[in-house]
Amino acid sequence: MLVLVFLFLFSGARLAVYSVPMILGRIPPNGFYGFRMKKTMENPDNWYPMNAYRGKWLLGAGLVLVLAAVCLYFVPGISIDVYAYTVLAAWSVMFAIAMVASFRYMNYL
Repeated sequence: MLVLVFLFLFSGARLAVYSVPMILGRIPPNGFYGFRMKKTMENPDNWYPMNAYRGKWLLGAGLVLVLAAVCLYFVPGISIDVYAYTVLAAWSVMFAIAMVASFRYMNYL
């Protein structure tokens, strides 16, 4: 179970770290890293605010993953299956909300 905890912690921390350059506007338009949609790729005036917005949501998703992994680890008697599925469910809900919010914001631009 401890290996799974560290896997979730590492994944959440990595997602949070990757979101910081997006939030700070350090990532220029590219085909690999960022919110790559036609509307953002064609116009840097859309790229930077969109990626800053998306980066904040990804930071939140990474922190939710870390928080869920730590909090659920201390639940007495939790099985490894329930632990893994619950952590993934918490992250999936946050990530889905982030996706919907990001597309709504992109349509706003």
